[in-house]
Amino acid sequence: MTKRLQSKYKLNRRLGQNLWGRPKSPVNKREYGPGQHGQRRRKPSDFGVQLAAKQQLRGYYGNITERQFRRVYQEAVSARGDTVENLIGLLERRLDAVIYRMKFVPTVFSARQFINHGHVRVNGRRVNIPSFRVREGDVIEVKEKSRELPLVLEAVESPERDVPEYMDVDFKKMAGTFVRTPKFADVPYPVQMEPNLVIEYYSR
Repeated sequence: MTKRLQSKYKLNRRLGQNLWGRPKSPVNKREYGPGQHGQRRRKPSDFGVQLAAKQQLRGYYGNITERQFRRVYQEAVSARGDTVENLIGLLERRLDAVIYRMKFVPTVFSARQFINHGHVRVNGRRVNIPSFRVREGDVIEVKEKSRELPLVLEAVESPERDVPEYMDVDFKKMAGTFVRTPKFADVPYPVQMEPNLVIEYYSR
């Protein structure tokens, strides 16, 4: 179990946001941060605002390390087009994010473990790397023997989330197609994300 998985709700409280929109999040009851200094409130500096935006976006996608996240940013900067759109598109093409969006798992953390344990196929081939980058038109499916797992059934039946328009999912076959790379406005974040501040943070 990773440190991030153990402290995911602590991250919610530190940022003062219910990052994944889950009803069990303690931030719903205690909006202040964890620890003895959690209730102290100071006006954040510009750097503090940018840092919080970066921590919020990185935290949302689960177990992405700082090194991995910076690498994604650098790739987004070097690609043609709008850096913000490139950054979000690259993050949403991660296999763990796609599995989570398709509602095959209840959380982005369980998506990582689900993939690591070999329950997922991409275009008929088993893939066990959460950071694997999905391409438009790829077909992602849950392995047949894994389709009755309680984790999968819980996610499919959950009313908490809807499948976004840039994916096409058939729950009878437990398979979905990654139709297109989304724009920032297409992504159903439960909280307000500010990727422009993330770009400012790294471009200092």
